Amino acid sequence: MREHYDIIVVGGGPAGINAALAAGRRRKKVLLIERHGFLGGMSTIAGVYPWMTFHTGEGKQVIRGIADEIVERLKERKASPGHLRDTCGFVYTVTPYDPEVYKVLVVEMLREAGVDILVHSFVDDLRLRDSATIDTIQITSKSGRRRVSADFFIDTSGDADLAYLAGAPTEKGRPDDKRTQPMTTKFRMRGVDLKKVKAAILADPDNFYPKTPIKELSELPLTAVQGFYSQWKRARLPIKRDQVLFFAGPAEDEVLVNMTRVQGLDGTDVEDLSKAEYEGRKQVLLVADFLKEWIPGFETASISSVGAQIGIRETRRIVGQYTLTQEDVTAGRRFADVICRSGYPIDIHSPSGNHVEVARVSGDGAFDIPYRSLVPQRIDNLLVAGRCLSASHEAIATSRLTPSAMGTGQAAGTAAALCLESGDRPADVDIWFLQEQLIEDRMVLS
Repeated sequence: MREHYDIIVVGGGPAGINAALAAGRRRKKVLLIERHGFLGGMSTIAGVYPWMTFHTGEGKQVIRGIADEIVERLKERKASPGHLRDTCGFVYTVTPYDPEVYKVLVVEMLREAGVDILVHSFVDDLRLRDSATIDTIQITSKSGRRRVSADFFIDTSGDADLAYLAGAPTEKGRPDDKRTQPMTTKFRMRGVDLKKVKAAILADPDNFYPKTPIKELSELPLTAVQGFYSQWKRARLPIKRDQVLFFAGPAEDEVLVNMTRVQGLDGTDVEDLSKAEYEGRKQVLLVADFLKEWIPGFETASISSVGAQIGIRETRRIVGQYTLTQEDVTAGRRFADVICRSGYPIDIHSPSGNHVEVARVSGDGAFDIPYRSLVPQRIDNLLVAGRCLSASHEAIATSRLTPSAMGTGQAAGTAAALCLESGDRPADVDIWFLQEQLIEDRMVLS
C-alpha cells in the first residue's frame, strides 16, 4: 500500500468497483477501500439475486460498459445466465448471478487494472488541505490507524460518508419527516419446488402482480414472483408490507426472499443499526415459517443462508450541483450532461406504511442521470456515485439500483481520471469529452 494515490475510492460496492476499474484502466494509481471483508456491497452482503434492470420496460438495454462486461465474464464462468425475462413483470429483465463468484471475479478484474484493495478498513476521519480540498483520510482497521493521501477522491460508500466528513451538504429521507425507506434482511431458502409455485400462479393469476406475463409463463424459466396477496393478508404477520416477493435461483430449488421490512430506524446511527439487525433476523424466521405454511412449493423448504448484515435502501445523499427529481424520472427527462441512463421505475418502499409506491418512466422508458448529480457542493476534489448521488427521496428510489450504481461508478471513475489529466475541478470537467470517453467504453447515453 502506497502513502499517496492519484485516486482513492471509498466503498467497495458495485459503484466503487466500477469507479476503481474505470480509473485504474486509465493508468491511475487507485486505492479501493471497503469496510467489510469482501467487495460487492449490499448486493453480496444481503445475497441479493438478481440485478434489476439493465433494460427499459420495453426491452431496450440502457446499461452496458463495465457492468455488462462483468455479466459476460460471469456467464463465461457459468455464474450467470445473462439477462432473463422478469416473470413477475415489475421490470423487463432480471440478471441472475452467483454472488460468491462475483466477489472473486471483481477482485481479479481490479488486480488486472492495477488497483490496490483494502478490506476490513473503515474511513472515519479526514484532513482538508484548505476548505475545499481533501488532503488525507484516516483508515481504521485491525492494524490500527493510518493516514493516506490522494489527489482525488470518490465516495461510493452508499451513505455519503466521505462527503459528510468533508463538510459537503447532504440530506436524508423524506423532506417532511426525514424518514427513509425501510431496511431489509434478505435470506435464501433451499428445497423449494418451483414447479408447484408456477402452477399456483397459473391457477390463480389474479392473486399476483398485474403485470405478471401469465400468457408466457408456462414457457419462461421462473425468475421472480410477486403476489400471493390473499395468503399474506390472511396470515396477518406483524410486518408492514402487502405481498410476497422472492427470486428464483441460483440453484434449481433455491429462492432469495425479499420480504422483511424494518422501518423507522436510521442506517447511519449505530444504535439504530444494532436494533435493526435483531429485528431483521427475527422477521426472517417469521417469514420463513409463513412461506412453509402458506405457499405451495415451500412445504419442505428451509433457510440456507441469511445476509451478513441488513440491507439499506436509503441514508444520506449529497446535495449536488443538480438534484435529480421525481419529475425528471417519470418524464424520462434528457440532460445535456448525461453520464448514465436507467429504465428502472420509482420504487419507494414506504417508510411508515405497508405499501410500495411505484411510478413508471414515460417516453422511451429511460431517463438520464446528469453528471452534475455526482458533483458535491463545496469540495473540489470529490465525486460520488451509487445511492448517495444527488437525488430527491423519490428519485433515489430508482437511481439506487445496482445497474445504475455500476453506471454512475464508471462515469465517476472516468471523470476523476480526466480531472487529474486536465487539472480541472469536477464542476469544470469537459462534459463532451467525458461523454465521448464513456461511449468509447460502451456506455449508453442515448
